[in-house]
Amino acid sequence: MGPVEVVAGVALCLAVFFDLFQSVVLPRPAVNKFALVRYLFRATWRTWRWIGSRLASLPRREAWLASFAPVGVALNFTVWALGLVLGYALIFDGLRNQLHPVPPDFGTSLYFSATTLVPLSYGDLVPIGVAARLVTIAESATGIIVAALAITLLFSLYESFQDREKQVVQLDALAGAPPSGVQILETTSEHGMQDELIKTFDEWRSWAADVLESHLAYPILFFFRSSHDNEAWINSFGAVMDAATLVMSTVDDKSEGPAKLMLTVGNHLVEDLSWYFRYPHPEDPIVERVEFDQARERLKKAGYPLKPADAAWERFARIRKRYATPLNLLARDFAIVPAEWIGDRSYLPHRERPARRPRARGGRRRPPTP
Repeated sequence: MGPVEVVAGVALCLAVFFDLFQSVVLPRPAVNKFALVRYLFRATWRTWRWIGSRLASLPRREAWLASFAPVGVALNFTVWALGLVLGYALIFDGLRNQLHPVPPDFGTSLYFSATTLVPLSYGDLVPIGVAARLVTIAESATGIIVAALAITLLFSLYESFQDREKQVVQLDALAGAPPSGVQILETTSEHGMQDELIKTFDEWRSWAADVLESHLAYPILFFFRSSHDNEAWINSFGAVMDAATLVMSTVDDKSEGPAKLMLTVGNHLVEDLSWYFRYPHPEDPIVERVEFDQARERLKKAGYPLKPADAAWERFARIRKRYATPLNLLARDFAIVPAEWIGDRSYLPHRERPARRPRARGGRRRPPTP
């Protein structure tokens, strides 16, 4: 079994090294990122989300869901470390005659591998053969490299997270919380801030490009949630996309050029998200015509000159089809706080719930008054 264990151990270590290189060292998108742990990672998220959805308190639920991303990073490195420990243990067990004293069983080889990777070796097992010594040195170096990669990745993740959230927080002043594309246009019109609207489109075009590069290179960033109530980067991005779509289709405004550029980069981000998560792309703007008409009335009251309703709706639906479904699927998968036109619109946290009807005695609901 010695040569077989050595070959199996080398194969397992190479697989872990390849996955580490793809996931941490190589900064480019790949469908098979986290290849060794992605199934466990996503299964853990589904369980985590299922538990969170059953928490009655919204702050407690958000705190629970927000804790998953740091746990996920630790889970990834734990699985990689366990894979390396097991791989090197197989190699050591195959070379057991080159250790002193000779390990009596595989558990002892596993112990020696774990204490070498950390490294916390107590000298109770000593490599005496050339091959065993080389493997010991390799595993000790591997432990240092993995620790360095973990620290580097954490700094990179939190830096990208902070850069992403700066724009999300700043958008509150224009879009409200949860954010709304209609609210962005209303606020800028009410305060005569057309230049601010152009600036917003320009800044979010740059934001979309940054997220496109960082989040597809390190997909675990998708699981880092916004730290403020009623905020989510998906909702904020969707609100800016909706505002740009309304400018392109419904209102006559000098910000149409920046809005078009924003939509171009934003749609690129959505297309890559759909590719990575394998989302379908149905021809559905999600928003109903009656909702569009309500938004149009709000924009009219805000003082915007409007384009003809039917032509505006046709163009609005055509533009929104490109990004509506993937954004809604993303909001659902990550249990995002719902906002206008994004996610579950049957309940919005910033609105009051309708009063419940009183119950009759015996626990049965009273019939409605005719």
